[in-house]
Amino acid sequence: MAERSRHTQLMRDIKRHRSVYVLLAIPLVYYIIFKYVPIFNGQIAFKDYMALDGVLGSRWIGLEHFKTFVHSYYFVELLRNTLMYSFGKLIFSLPLAIILAIAIYESNHPRLGKVVQTLAYLPHFLSWVIMYGILLALLAPGDGILNDIIKLFGGKPIDFLTNTKSFPWIVILSDAWKEMGWSAIIFIAALMGIDPSLFEAALVEGANSWQRVRYITLPSIRPVIVIVVLLRLGTILDAGFNQIFMLYSTPVLSVADIIDTWVYRQGLLEFQFGLATAVGLFKGVIGMFLILGSNRLVKRFGGNSLY
Repeated sequence: MAERSRHTQLMRDIKRHRSVYVLLAIPLVYYIIFKYVPIFNGQIAFKDYMALDGVLGSRWIGLEHFKTFVHSYYFVELLRNTLMYSFGKLIFSLPLAIILAIAIYESNHPRLGKVVQTLAYLPHFLSWVIMYGILLALLAPGDGILNDIIKLFGGKPIDFLTNTKSFPWIVILSDAWKEMGWSAIIFIAALMGIDPSLFEAALVEGANSWQRVRYITLPSIRPVIVIVVLLRLGTILDAGFNQIFMLYSTPVLSVADIIDTWVYRQGLLEFQFGLATAVGLFKGVIGMFLILGSNRLVKRFGGNSLY
Protein backbone atom coordinates (compact mmCIF):
# COMPACT_ATOMS: atom_id res chain seq x y z
CA MET A 1 0.00 0.00 0.00
CA ALA A 2 2.81 2.40 0.91
CA GLU A 3 4.63 1.50 -2.32
CA ARG A 4 1.53 2.28 -4.38
CA SER A 5 1.10 5.59 -2.54
CA ARG A 6 4.68 6.62 -3.28
CA HIS A 7 4.25 5.68 -6.93
CA THR A 8 1.04 7.72 -7.17
CA GLN A 9 2.73 10.72 -5.55
CA LEU A 10 5.67 10.41 -7.96
CA MET A 11 3.35 10.41 -10.98
CA ARG A 12 1.54 13.46 -9.61
CA ASP A 13 4.84 15.31 -9.16
CA ILE A 14 5.92 14.42 -12.70
CA LYS A 15 2.60 15.61 -14.09
CA ARG A 16 2.78 18.83 -12.08
CA HIS A 17 6.30 19.60 -13.32
CA ARG A 18 5.91 18.16 -16.81
CA SER A 19 7.21 21.36 -18.46
CA VAL A 20 10.50 20.94 -16.59
CA TYR A 21 10.81 17.33 -17.75
CA VAL A 22 10.11 18.38 -21.35
CA LEU A 23 12.99 20.87 -21.13
CA LEU A 24 15.18 18.19 -19.56
CA ALA A 25 14.41 15.80 -22.42
CA ILE A 26 16.23 17.98 -24.97
CA PRO A 27 19.73 17.79 -23.39
CA LEU A 28 19.03 14.20 -22.35
CA VAL A 29 18.42 13.14 -25.96
CA TYR A 30 21.52 15.09 -27.03
CA TYR A 31 23.75 13.28 -24.54
CA ILE A 32 22.29 9.88 -25.39
CA ILE A 33 22.85 10.34 -29.15
CA PHE A 34 26.19 12.15 -29.14
CA LYS A 35 27.81 10.95 -25.89
CA TYR A 36 26.54 7.52 -24.85
CA VAL A 37 25.77 5.85 -28.20
CA PRO A 38 29.33 6.57 -29.50
CA ILE A 39 30.72 4.65 -26.50
CA PHE A 40 29.66 1.45 -28.27
CA ASN A 41 31.65 2.47 -31.35
CA GLY A 42 34.68 3.19 -29.17
CA GLN A 43 35.67 -0.47 -29.47
CA ILE A 44 37.03 0.18 -32.97
CA ALA A 45 40.10 1.59 -31.18
CA PHE A 46 40.97 -2.06 -30.53
CA LYS A 47 39.95 -3.36 -33.96
CA ASP A 48 41.15 -3.30 -37.55
CA TYR A 49 38.01 -1.44 -38.51
CA MET A 50 36.63 -2.08 -41.98
CA ALA A 51 33.53 -0.14 -43.01
CA LEU A 52 32.11 -3.09 -44.97
CA ASP A 53 32.47 -5.42 -41.99
CA GLY A 54 31.02 -2.96 -39.50
CA VAL A 55 31.96 -2.46 -35.86
CA LEU A 56 31.07 -5.99 -34.74
CA GLY A 57 32.51 -7.72 -37.79
CA SER A 58 35.95 -6.08 -37.72
CA ARG A 59 38.94 -8.06 -36.45
CA TRP A 60 40.33 -7.46 -32.94
CA ILE A 61 43.95 -6.26 -32.91
CA GLY A 62 44.35 -5.22 -29.27
CA LEU A 63 46.56 -2.20 -28.56
CA GLU A 64 48.11 -1.90 -32.01
CA HIS A 65 46.59 1.51 -32.72
CA PHE A 66 47.86 2.87 -29.42
CA LYS A 67 51.36 1.54 -30.17
CA THR A 68 51.22 3.12 -33.63
CA PHE A 69 50.42 6.51 -32.13
CA VAL A 70 52.99 6.35 -29.32
CA HIS A 71 55.76 5.15 -31.64
CA SER A 72 54.84 7.68 -34.33
CA TYR A 73 57.59 10.04 -35.47
CA TYR A 74 55.29 12.97 -34.61
CA PHE A 75 54.23 11.78 -31.13
CA VAL A 76 56.66 13.91 -29.08
CA GLU A 77 56.04 16.98 -31.24
CA LEU A 78 52.26 16.57 -31.07
CA LEU A 79 52.28 16.08 -27.31
CA ARG A 80 54.64 19.04 -26.79
CA ASN A 81 52.53 21.39 -28.90
CA THR A 82 49.27 20.24 -27.33
CA LEU A 83 50.53 20.71 -23.76
CA MET A 84 52.15 24.03 -24.66
CA TYR A 85 48.88 25.48 -25.93
CA SER A 86 46.73 23.91 -23.21
CA PHE A 87 48.87 25.09 -20.30
CA GLY A 88 49.53 28.42 -22.02
CA LYS A 89 45.81 29.09 -22.34
CA LEU A 90 45.24 28.01 -18.74
CA ILE A 91 48.06 30.21 -17.39
CA PHE A 92 46.96 33.30 -19.33
CA SER A 93 43.18 32.97 -19.61
CA LEU A 94 42.34 32.03 -16.02
CA PRO A 95 44.15 34.92 -14.26
CA LEU A 96 42.82 37.41 -16.82
CA ALA A 97 39.27 36.15 -16.26
CA ILE A 98 39.68 36.48 -12.48
CA ILE A 99 41.13 40.00 -12.80
CA LEU A 100 38.29 41.05 -15.12
CA ALA A 101 35.67 39.62 -12.75
CA ILE A 102 37.16 41.44 -9.75
CA ALA A 103 37.47 44.69 -11.72
CA ILE A 104 33.80 44.55 -12.74
CA TYR A 105 32.70 43.61 -9.23
CA GLU A 106 34.76 46.37 -7.58
CA SER A 107 33.65 49.03 -10.07
CA ASN A 108 31.85 52.00 -8.53
CA HIS A 109 30.00 52.61 -11.81
CA PRO A 110 27.49 49.76 -12.33
CA ARG A 111 26.52 50.92 -15.83
CA LEU A 112 30.17 51.00 -16.94
CA GLY A 113 30.69 47.53 -15.43
CA LYS A 114 27.78 46.12 -17.43
CA VAL A 115 29.08 47.65 -20.65
CA VAL A 116 32.58 46.26 -20.06
CA GLN A 117 31.19 42.82 -19.20
CA THR A 118 29.05 42.73 -22.35
CA LEU A 119 31.92 43.81 -24.59
CA ALA A 120 34.27 41.32 -22.90
CA TYR A 121 32.14 38.21 -23.43
CA LEU A 122 30.85 39.21 -26.88
CA PRO A 123 33.87 37.62 -28.70
CA HIS A 124 32.91 34.23 -27.22
CA PHE A 125 29.93 34.11 -29.58
CA LEU A 126 32.06 34.72 -32.67
CA SER A 127 33.27 31.66 -34.55
CA TRP A 128 36.97 31.13 -35.19
CA VAL A 129 36.29 31.79 -38.87
CA ILE A 130 35.32 35.36 -38.00
CA MET A 131 38.13 35.62 -35.46
CA TYR A 132 40.59 34.55 -38.15
CA GLY A 133 39.33 37.38 -40.36
CA ILE A 134 39.84 39.86 -37.52
CA LEU A 135 43.37 38.56 -36.82
CA LEU A 136 44.16 38.73 -40.53
CA ALA A 137 43.03 42.36 -40.63
CA LEU A 138 45.28 43.09 -37.66
CA LEU A 139 48.35 40.99 -38.50
CA ALA A 140 48.49 40.53 -42.30
CA PRO A 141 51.96 41.45 -43.68
CA GLY A 142 50.58 43.48 -46.55
CA ASP A 143 47.81 45.67 -45.17
CA GLY A 144 47.42 44.57 -41.55
CA ILE A 145 46.95 47.38 -39.03
CA LEU A 146 49.91 46.32 -36.88
CA ASN A 147 52.24 46.06 -39.87
CA ASP A 148 51.06 49.45 -41.13
CA ILE A 149 52.19 50.91 -37.81
CA ILE A 150 55.54 49.08 -38.09
CA LYS A 151 56.07 50.42 -41.63
CA LEU A 152 55.08 53.90 -40.48
CA PHE A 153 58.08 53.90 -38.13
CA GLY A 154 60.41 52.57 -40.81
CA GLY A 155 60.34 48.88 -39.90
CA LYS A 156 59.85 45.86 -42.12
CA PRO A 157 56.48 44.07 -42.11
CA ILE A 158 56.28 40.78 -40.22
CA ASP A 159 54.14 37.84 -41.26
CA PHE A 160 53.00 36.93 -37.76
CA LEU A 161 50.72 34.05 -38.77
CA THR A 162 53.49 32.14 -40.60
CA ASN A 163 56.26 32.88 -38.10
CA THR A 164 57.08 29.95 -35.80
CA LYS A 165 58.11 32.31 -32.99
CA SER A 166 55.02 34.52 -32.99
CA PHE A 167 52.40 31.91 -33.91
CA PRO A 168 52.15 30.24 -30.44
CA TRP A 169 51.67 33.63 -28.80
CA ILE A 170 48.96 34.55 -31.28
CA VAL A 171 47.11 31.31 -30.51
CA ILE A 172 47.34 31.72 -26.73
CA LEU A 173 46.56 35.44 -26.58
CA SER A 174 43.74 35.32 -29.14
CA ASP A 175 42.09 32.53 -27.15
CA ALA A 176 42.45 34.59 -23.96
CA TRP A 177 40.87 37.57 -25.72
CA LYS A 178 37.98 35.48 -27.04
CA GLU A 179 37.16 33.51 -23.88
CA MET A 180 38.23 35.84 -21.04
CA GLY A 181 34.87 37.55 -20.67
CA TRP A 182 32.87 34.33 -20.85
CA SER A 183 35.10 32.64 -18.25
CA ALA A 184 34.71 35.64 -15.94
CA ILE A 185 30.97 35.03 -15.57
CA ILE A 186 31.41 32.15 -13.13
CA PHE A 187 33.80 34.22 -11.00
CA ILE A 188 31.41 37.19 -11.00
CA ALA A 189 28.68 34.84 -9.74
CA ALA A 190 31.03 33.63 -6.98
CA LEU A 191 31.85 37.22 -6.02
CA MET A 192 28.15 38.02 -5.70
CA GLY A 193 27.93 35.38 -2.97
CA ILE A 194 30.46 37.08 -0.67
CA ASP A 195 28.95 38.50 2.52
CA PRO A 196 28.99 42.34 2.18
CA SER A 197 29.54 42.69 5.93
CA LEU A 198 33.09 41.41 5.43
CA PHE A 199 33.91 44.39 3.21
CA GLU A 200 32.18 46.77 5.62
CA ALA A 201 34.26 45.44 8.51
CA ALA A 202 37.42 45.78 6.42
CA LEU A 203 36.57 49.40 5.62
CA VAL A 204 36.06 50.13 9.32
CA GLU A 205 39.49 48.60 10.01
CA GLY A 206 41.03 50.87 7.36
CA ALA A 207 41.77 48.26 4.68
CA ASN A 208 42.36 49.69 1.22
CA SER A 209 41.10 48.21 -2.07
CA TRP A 210 44.13 45.97 -2.62
CA GLN A 211 43.95 44.59 0.92
CA ARG A 212 40.24 43.81 0.54
CA VAL A 213 40.94 41.93 -2.68
CA ARG A 214 43.86 40.04 -1.16
CA TYR A 215 42.33 39.08 2.19
CA ILE A 216 38.61 38.83 1.39
CA THR A 217 37.85 38.55 -2.32
CA LEU A 218 40.47 36.01 -3.43
CA PRO A 219 40.11 33.67 -0.40
CA SER A 220 36.32 33.73 -0.81
CA ILE A 221 36.40 32.60 -4.45
CA ARG A 222 39.31 30.17 -4.01
CA PRO A 223 37.00 27.08 -4.01
CA VAL A 224 35.58 28.15 -7.39
CA ILE A 225 39.07 28.74 -8.78
CA VAL A 226 40.18 25.27 -7.66
CA ILE A 227 37.15 23.61 -9.26
CA VAL A 228 37.66 25.47 -12.54
CA VAL A 229 41.35 24.47 -12.63
CA LEU A 230 40.49 20.82 -11.92
CA LEU A 231 37.89 20.78 -14.70
CA ARG A 232 40.36 22.39 -17.10
CA LEU A 233 42.95 19.72 -16.27
CA GLY A 234 40.47 17.07 -17.39
CA THR A 235 40.58 18.49 -20.91
CA ILE A 236 44.26 19.46 -20.90
CA LEU A 237 44.86 17.54 -24.15
CA ASP A 238 42.13 19.53 -25.92
CA ALA A 239 44.19 22.45 -27.16
CA GLY A 240 41.41 23.92 -29.31
CA PHE A 241 40.98 22.17 -32.65
CA ASN A 242 38.76 24.83 -34.26
CA GLN A 243 41.21 27.62 -33.48
CA ILE A 244 44.35 25.76 -34.57
CA PHE A 245 42.66 24.40 -37.70
CA MET A 246 41.72 27.91 -38.80
CA LEU A 247 45.08 29.52 -38.00
CA TYR A 248 47.75 26.97 -38.85
CA SER A 249 49.53 26.56 -42.17
CA THR A 250 52.46 24.57 -43.57
CA PRO A 251 55.22 27.05 -42.51
CA VAL A 252 54.20 26.78 -38.83
CA LEU A 253 53.23 23.11 -38.78
CA SER A 254 56.14 22.22 -36.48
CA VAL A 255 54.71 24.41 -33.70
CA ALA A 256 51.02 24.33 -34.68
CA ASP A 257 50.26 20.65 -35.19
CA ILE A 258 48.42 19.22 -32.17
CA ILE A 259 46.88 15.85 -31.41
CA ASP A 260 43.44 16.87 -32.69
CA THR A 261 44.68 18.15 -36.05
CA TRP A 262 46.74 14.97 -36.50
CA VAL A 263 43.67 12.86 -35.69
CA TYR A 264 41.67 14.87 -38.23
CA ARG A 265 44.18 14.07 -40.96
CA GLN A 266 44.45 10.40 -40.00
CA GLY A 267 40.74 9.83 -39.50
CA LEU A 268 38.99 11.89 -42.15
CA LEU A 269 41.69 12.29 -44.80
CA GLU A 270 43.37 8.86 -44.56
CA PHE A 271 40.31 6.94 -43.26
CA GLN A 272 42.16 5.41 -40.28
CA PHE A 273 39.12 5.55 -38.00
CA GLY A 274 40.47 2.99 -35.55
CA LEU A 275 43.65 4.98 -35.00
CA ALA A 276 41.71 8.22 -34.56
CA THR A 277 39.41 6.58 -32.00
CA ALA A 278 42.39 5.16 -30.12
CA VAL A 279 43.92 8.62 -29.80
CA GLY A 280 40.60 9.96 -28.52
CA LEU A 281 40.54 7.27 -25.83
CA PHE A 282 44.17 8.06 -25.02
CA LYS A 283 43.24 11.70 -24.40
CA GLY A 284 40.28 10.74 -22.25
CA VAL A 285 42.30 8.39 -20.04
CA ILE A 286 45.07 10.97 -19.53
CA GLY A 287 42.48 13.60 -18.62
CA MET A 288 40.79 11.26 -16.14
CA PHE A 289 44.07 10.47 -14.35
CA LEU A 290 44.97 14.17 -14.23
CA ILE A 291 41.64 14.99 -12.56
CA LEU A 292 41.95 12.12 -10.07
CA GLY A 293 45.57 12.93 -9.23
CA SER A 294 45.14 16.68 -8.88
CA ASN A 295 41.92 16.26 -6.89
CA ARG A 296 43.71 13.92 -4.46
CA LEU A 297 46.56 16.42 -4.04
CA VAL A 298 44.10 19.22 -3.29
CA LYS A 299 42.34 17.08 -0.68
CA ARG A 300 45.67 16.08 0.92
CA PHE A 301 46.66 19.71 1.43
CA GLY A 302 43.29 20.63 2.88
CA GLY A 303 41.88 22.50 -0.09
CA ASN A 304 38.41 22.49 -1.63
CA SER A 305 38.39 19.48 -3.92
CA LEU A 306 36.03 18.65 -6.75
CA TYR A 307 34.53 15.68 -4.86
